[in-house]
Amino acid sequence: MYVCLCKGVSDKQIRNAVAEGACSMRDLRNTLDVANQCGKCARDCKSLLNESVMAAANAFNGQFVAA
Repeated sequence: MYVCLCKGVSDKQIRNAVAEGACSMRDLRNTLDVANQCGKCARDCKSLLNESVMAAANAFNGQFVAA
């Protein structure tokens, strides 16, 4: 699904950017140039960012077993 129509950025691209290290809206703006033109996508971008960061954190925490 397209999130930023101005730049043609999809939710998959945002999730990939988070997987590659983006952890803030500033990172997403620098990487994908989202929320820089009309700004209507900012809320959805932030929501996807938070969702993806939390999912990555949960996956990371699930990899370790207490010894």
